Amino acid sequence: MKKSDFNYSLPETLIAQKPLDERTGSRMLHVERGTGHLRDKRFTDLLDLLKPNDLLVFNDTRVIPARLYGKKASGGKVEILIERVLDDHQAVAHIKASKSPKAGAIIELTEGFSCEVLGRDADLFRLVFAGDCCLLQILAQIGHIPLPPYISRADDESDLTRYQTVFAKKAGAVAAPTAGLHFDGAMLDNINAKGIATAFVTLHVGSGTFQPVRVENLAEHIMHHEFYAVPHATVEAVRQTRANGGRVIAIGTTVVRALESASQSGELIAGFGDTNLFITQGYTFKSVDALLTNFHLPESTLLMLISAFADYDVVMAAYRHAIAQSYRFFSYGDAMFIS
Repeated sequence: MKKSDFNYSLPETLIAQKPLDERTGSRMLHVERGTGHLRDKRFTDLLDLLKPNDLLVFNDTRVIPARLYGKKASGGKVEILIERVLDDHQAVAHIKASKSPKAGAIIELTEGFSCEVLGRDADLFRLVFAGDCCLLQILAQIGHIPLPPYISRADDESDLTRYQTVFAKKAGAVAAPTAGLHFDGAMLDNINAKGIATAFVTLHVGSGTFQPVRVENLAEHIMHHEFYAVPHATVEAVRQTRANGGRVIAIGTTVVRALESASQSGELIAGFGDTNLFITQGYTFKSVDALLTNFHLPESTLLMLISAFADYDVVMAAYRHAIAQSYRFFSYGDAMFIS
């Protein structure tokens, strides 16, 4: 298939700019993979669609306040978006400036912090942060939540909590695993009370998730890398679910990518590493039976992934329906449950 096959027209008014007052207040479109049947639901109806032997797998990554503002020695303004934290003082990042800084350049940040440009790493810059304070502490003090490019406002205090899942644990993402944003503590308690098992993986979502596919021939697309980890406990939970005849339900495309990356040998194996798995039409899914996800950007790798999971025609029909019914799209938008 071609990139243009995944284009669709979305009214700008349907792009959610802020979260709803309640995490669980979203709508949810239920999509049956086999029949293509669509049902308009509320997110809380998910409880009624779950079965006792099902397993929900969540991504426990934590979004870091990865956007920094500073200036060069010349006084020119600089915007930094951390892509990946390498250690306590080093990171690779995107830099926006009138002129790209050279190796050795010092960037002055707020509250007396600074960093030095060590050099380029393809499209990214390698930075080292001065002082005794570790990088995550610096980000906590002066960083901003890196809202996606389609949200046309500055981040505010509410984004510190709402652009973060309630189960976020392991710092490292620069974008939220958005399907998880719909869950609050009460919803998780209700899932537990129903006897539905849960497990976790980690996939540190990178800003590459928002990068457009630049080639029409999908075979030529170079997928970005993201760190993932699948623990032994999750592998065992998946094995037990399969043995009991239950479904492995991924909460978000990031969970799909983590589980499928760890299943490339044909069976799910615990471990960690970097993945650039690009899931497109014809892919054979090995570890995921159902998926909760948000609505994704036109021509994005995430839309391609769910089209491979649920069938292209089914997904595009679902998107047309969602637009006609004024669903809210993207990170702070509504959900889709594909089963």
